[in-house]
Amino acid sequence: MGSSEVRVRRVYEPKEDGDGTRVLVDRLWPRGKSKERAAIDKWLKDITPSNELRDWYHENRTGTRYDEFVERYRTELADPVHTAAVRELVELVRAGGPVTLVTAVKDVPHSHVPVIVDQLEHELRRH
Repeated sequence: MGSSEVRVRRVYEPKEDGDGTRVLVDRLWPRGKSKERAAIDKWLKDITPSNELRDWYHENRTGTRYDEFVERYRTELADPVHTAAVRELVELVRAGGPVTLVTAVKDVPHSHVPVIVDQLEHELRRH
């Protein structure tokens, strides 16, 4: 998923040499993972969907609901707090990637992570 500079890995998978900077992109710390075993370099809570959006999405996960979740999350990513977090990720990649986005979600393709990757790659192409 994504460019060679941006990778995605579940926190329950072992760290690999090519991971570079590992950034946790979940609002909550992964259950059952110590800070050492997770090998997280940075925790960007501010890039995650709002609690309201996350709760709305988890109430009823259907294919059509994911599309609406993506639209709502893209809108959130345009607010100042989210924009600053995306900018932080862009700077990490520019500082000499790779950057690995780390998450605890089980269904990564239907989560907030692909939206972050898309936004990050859009920003990297733009500048």
